[in-house]
Amino acid sequence: MTESDEDLAQRARNGEAAAFHALLRRHYGLIYRLAYRLLGQAADADDVAQDVCAGLAAKIATFRGGSRFTTWLYAVTLNAVRDHGRRQRTIARLQGSYAAFAESAAADWADSEDRVRWLYHQIASLGGALQETALLVLAEDLSHAEAARALGVKEGTVSWRMLEVKKQLKAMARHD
Repeated sequence: MTESDEDLAQRARNGEAAAFHALLRRHYGLIYRLAYRLLGQAADADDVAQDVCAGLAAKIATFRGGSRFTTWLYAVTLNAVRDHGRRQRTIARLQGSYAAFAESAAADWADSEDRVRWLYHQIASLGGALQETALLVLAEDLSHAEAARALGVKEGTVSWRMLEVKKQLKAMARHD
């Protein structure tokens, strides 16, 4: 039987290196995937994933078990991405790259891969809280309640943000 994340986290908090390494092996993909989806650059996602992993040994003490370990880890990763964005202005680069993408997406809208890329670029153009919320709900398939816990906001805020995201995406689609 596989040990739960919460049990491993408790053991890691108590200083057990094997439990800590098991958590890293189990969830490195989650950390990297979320960072990549938010930043859109493999190198930036690598940097954030390494920062999260390096800092996790100290941060694991803040995990109290009030939510799932992965929900807590989403929040840690989001904070790392935000910090990275402030340092590197990554979000601004993503927004600037939208214009070049829009031309190529318009040429072949029927291709579903282009639609997915269009969607991610449109979400990237939203920036900030709307982008983070949309990626957690749409790309990571979190419920509104789980996303709210990861973002540190109320569930109603996530619901409102998703309504706003849908409204803005519809408007963007009409202009393409």
